[in-house]
Amino acid sequence: MHHDMHPDMHRDMRHELQRLKEQGQARELKCLESNGALISYQGRDYLNLSSNDYLGISARTDFQKEFIESLDLDHFWMSASSSRLLTGNHPCAVGLEAYLESLYGKSCLLYNSGYHANSGILPAITGKKDLILADKLVHASIIDGMRLCACEWRRYQHNDYSHLERLLQQAQGKYEQIYIVTESVFSMDGDMADIAALVELKNRYGARLYVDEAHGFGVYGARGLGLVEALGLLDHVDLIMCTLGKAAASEGAFVVCDAEVREWLINHSRTLIFTTATPAINLAWTHFVIRKIVGMTQERMALQAMTKRFRAQLARFQLLGSSPIVPMLMGDNEPCNRLAAQLQHAGIWVMPIRYPTVPAGQARIRFSLTAALSEEQVQKAYETVLAHTE
Repeated sequence: MHHDMHPDMHRDMRHELQRLKEQGQARELKCLESNGALISYQGRDYLNLSSNDYLGISARTDFQKEFIESLDLDHFWMSASSSRLLTGNHPCAVGLEAYLESLYGKSCLLYNSGYHANSGILPAITGKKDLILADKLVHASIIDGMRLCACEWRRYQHNDYSHLERLLQQAQGKYEQIYIVTESVFSMDGDMADIAALVELKNRYGARLYVDEAHGFGVYGARGLGLVEALGLLDHVDLIMCTLGKAAASEGAFVVCDAEVREWLINHSRTLIFTTATPAINLAWTHFVIRKIVGMTQERMALQAMTKRFRAQLARFQLLGSSPIVPMLMGDNEPCNRLAAQLQHAGIWVMPIRYPTVPAGQARIRFSLTAALSEEQVQKAYETVLAHTE
């Protein structure tokens, strides 16, 4: 009987994949090698405007060299071989968490990735009688986390705090605990949450606030600790999730929370308990990098100036947000795909973001600016865009 099922299953997959290809929605893995501000594909170099390497750290071979020279190669660095609760809690993990705690003034707990953190924290801290209210544009990993929760969850219109407040009013007295969930910098629209307004709402309605700083960490704040630090609100946000694979040019994530929540997560967060720990080599590199990030004020300022200039040059287009993530709205998938192909042909590596990733009619080219880009390269990028959109 099983043998009869397979051909149908594959036929269905084949038809659906064919449909995706015809509609220009098929995803594929391209073999790319990045080298600073450039990325090479099939023997050609392109200007990389699709990376999350906001501070240009993955372009810093000087950092890499300094780090590798600091390693004691008589120790084994390459694998934890076990979860943290068994034998995988390396001194590098303990040391990194202690360092992060010294920066944030609160407890910190490492996760293997932002996906692990976002999909594993909310299900651990919420119970049946709680409610989660999340921004409409939160990341897929948060949505997956909410789907695993025993409690109800709803979404408020993107950055629409009067809508959020209506939901908070309706929920009064009906739930044990309410969690408000948002990103600080939104990866698809390049805009920001008004964290101060969310703190005020959280206080007014006795809710808790969870902020995903994936695209804020490293980029904002006097020490690069994120948008929450920049706004002076570290003490007012209950959970801050930061990823380490973007500005920090490493791998993993951490959550900033109070000591009791940290202990609770160690006992209840399945994506922490049942997974092999991050290798010591990554933890040591992360620690090394964050020590650098804290002092990279110049790179942060240069990135903000570059963002301002790039956005000003493309002001005639419909741009979203104000961050180094610069989405340029194109409308339908077709013109979006066409411009992306033209820019790639001209040596600019940008990706079209299309329906169904974003709503229909809101297809966009997303430019990601990083401190690895020179002024000349940024100029080449916007001049190429202007030349192809006259």
